[in-house]
Amino acid sequence: MTRRYLDQRLKLPILRVVDALDAHGSLLKASSALGIGQPAVSRSLKEAEAIIGLQLFERHSRGVRPTIAGVAVVRLARRVLAELRRADEELDSIAGPDSGVVALGALPVTAAGVLPGALIRLKREHPGIQVRVQQGRMEDLLPMLLARDIDMVVGRLYAPAIPDGFVREALWEEPISFLARPDHPVFSTAGEITAAALRSYELVLPTVSQRVGQEIEHMLFLLGMAQGMPMRSSSYGFIREMLLATDHISVMPRLMMAGDLLRGALRVIPLRIPAPPRSAGLVLPRDRRLSPAGAAFAESLRAHIAEIATRGLADMPNPDSSARKSDKTGRRRRS
Repeated sequence: MTRRYLDQRLKLPILRVVDALDAHGSLLKASSALGIGQPAVSRSLKEAEAIIGLQLFERHSRGVRPTIAGVAVVRLARRVLAELRRADEELDSIAGPDSGVVALGALPVTAAGVLPGALIRLKREHPGIQVRVQQGRMEDLLPMLLARDIDMVVGRLYAPAIPDGFVREALWEEPISFLARPDHPVFSTAGEITAAALRSYELVLPTVSQRVGQEIEHMLFLLGMAQGMPMRSSSYGFIREMLLATDHISVMPRLMMAGDLLRGALRVIPLRIPAPPRSAGLVLPRDRRLSPAGAAFAESLRAHIAEIATRGLADMPNPDSSARKSDKTGRRRRS
């Protein structure tokens, strides 16, 4: 078989074109994303296929899709480009202790709740560090973590369907809670607040993800509050305004409204209800250390969570569930 000598012949612009074609699915969109003309994208694709000796993309009615060989080359392109980004960021961090870039993957609940406070603390203590945030679902973010497109994932620690070998560090518990404004009539209820007292008020619920939605529905079912058609919204701002301006109450992961709880704009409605553990924290790669910028963010996040805990708004994880390491099979072992 003829050797391709990819290390000598493949150029970075070709890898960028291959990556963009797969990401955007058409020559026109790829050229727009790269800031070059469509003919230049076509030439680079032809050059790549000549070097590889195989067709990399098939045309179809709505654009292009990678062939089996194309999938392999796209994977290669993303590994190379990610390594170059990491090298660039590592060199930045060497240039100064307060420089560098940290790339974060964040689940929606954490992006709305805990993350802003952690980033404010990071910027206060390390103003030169730049931050990139990619919000998404865990199943979308883990491949990015594996490909080194992001440094870590922040959010709910869902158990993987199959062992993946990532390190999961539990930092806090985020129970499903009822929230209302501090002067809400429910807090004037004599004695202990019960589910019956809550049934007098309308609900506004978040539509964050299917899994969180199921947990909220289960909570309402346990309390006999599953009847009716509550108002729902995916907008954090809309839910916040409804809670602050009306007698609506909400049910959500408590720290989704961390900022308002810390400022006293919202309050947790105390209820004696079963609350299964909902550990959240960091998902980290097991085969590489965090950059100085990444380590600085992790420390800022831990400090922010500790502050929230001292205010009685967050529970720290059970020591038995806060393992810091995992082996190659994904089984946890203690630090």
